[in-house]
Amino acid sequence: MEKKQRFSLAIQIFIALALGILVGILLQGKGDFTKAYIQPIGTIYINLLKFMVVPIVLFSIIDGTISLGDIRRVGSIGWKTFVYYMATTAIAVVIGIVFATLFKGFFPLLQTAGLKYEAKSANFMEVIVAMFPKNILEPLLKADMLPLILMALLIGVGILLSGEDGKRVGKGVKSIYTVVMKMMEIIIRLTPIGVFCLMTNVIAINGATIVSSLGIVLGVAYLGYFTHIVIVYGLSVHLFAKISLMKFLRGMMPAMTTAFTTSSSNATLPLTIQCSNDLGADPSVSSFVLPLGATINMDGTAIYMGVNCLFIAACYGVNLTIPQLISVVLTAVLASIGTAGVSGAGMIMLAMVLTSVNLPVEGIALIAGIDRLFDMGRTTLNITGDATAALAVSQWDRAAKAKKAKKAN
Repeated sequence: MEKKQRFSLAIQIFIALALGILVGILLQGKGDFTKAYIQPIGTIYINLLKFMVVPIVLFSIIDGTISLGDIRRVGSIGWKTFVYYMATTAIAVVIGIVFATLFKGFFPLLQTAGLKYEAKSANFMEVIVAMFPKNILEPLLKADMLPLILMALLIGVGILLSGEDGKRVGKGVKSIYTVVMKMMEIIIRLTPIGVFCLMTNVIAINGATIVSSLGIVLGVAYLGYFTHIVIVYGLSVHLFAKISLMKFLRGMMPAMTTAFTTSSSNATLPLTIQCSNDLGADPSVSSFVLPLGATINMDGTAIYMGVNCLFIAACYGVNLTIPQLISVVLTAVLASIGTAGVSGAGMIMLAMVLTSVNLPVEGIALIAGIDRLFDMGRTTLNITGDATAALAVSQWDRAAKAKKAKKAN
C-alpha cells in the first residue's frame, strides 16, 4: 500500500493562513473572544520562537565564524555583507519615495490637530555605544541583537586565534549548535498552528475597515514592496545565485509566510536560515549573514519610511525639498543599523526620519492604527532581502575560494 503523501510545511502554512482569514472574518466584532482564547496560543508560538533567537544568534554566529576558518575570510565576508545590505536599503528608500511622490496627489490632507505619539529615543551615537555591552549577561537577558552579535563575533574570532585550545572549544560550540538547531526544527513544526491563531485575531479585531481612508498609502507601500522584490531581488538571485525569482520565492515561502504573520525578523530567523540553505546558501555563510541581516537589513522598513514620510508631510501640507529627500534616504539607511528585528520597530525608525526633516513626530499617530498591516509586509521583505544576501555572499565566497585554489595550482 502506498504511503500517503503529507502536505509540505509551506502548504500547511498557506492552509492555516487562509483558515485564519476566514475564521477571523466570521469572528469580526468578537475581538475580545479571539484576544482572550485564540491569540494566547499564537503568543505561545511567538514566545517559543523568541526563546530560540538568543541561542540561535549566539551559536550560529560563533559557529559561522569558526567555520570560515580564516580570520581574513571573516573580514572579507563581513564587509561584503555590510555593503550589500546598505546598498539594497538605500535603493528601497528611493523606491518608497518615488512611489509616494507619484501617488502624492491621492494622499488626503487630514485633520492633524491634537494628534499625539510618544516616540522612543533614537540617537545614532547612543546606538553605537550600546553595541558594546558592559557585561556578558546583559545582551543574553535582554536579547539585544547588536551587542549579542558583537559578542558572538568576538568569541568566534577568539576561538579562531587560540590554536589547539580554540579548536577544542570550537568542537563544543558545534555540538551545542547542532542541539539548538534540532530544537528549532521541533518548534518550526508548530508554525501552522501559530499562523492560524495570529491571523484569526488580527482579522477579527481590525476587520476590513482598518485600512479605510488610509488604504491608498498602504497600497503604495505594498506596491513598493512588490517592486523591490521583482527588480532588486530578482536581479540579485539571477545574477549571483543563478536561479529564477520564482524558484527563489517558492523556496522562501515558509519563511515569508511566517514573517508576514509574526511581523518579526528575529522570530522568523530559524526558518530563514533553513530556507536559504535549501536554496543553496553555504551554511557557514548563512549562519553569519542572516542573524546580522535580522538586525541591520531593513529594506521593507526603508520603503515604509520613504512612503510614510511623504504621506505625513502631505497630510501636514508640507512639500519636501530635494536636500530633505536626500536626508530621508541617508537617515533611513543609518537608522536601519541597530533597530531590533521585532514587531513595531519601524515606528521608532520613522520617528528618527521625521525628525531629520523637521516634520512633527506626532504625525506617526496617523498611521499607527494600521502599522501592523505595514509591518506584516515590510518584515516579509526584510527577511527575503536577508536571504538574497546569504545567496549572493555565498556565491562570491565560492568564487574567491575557487580563484585562490586556481592560483595555488
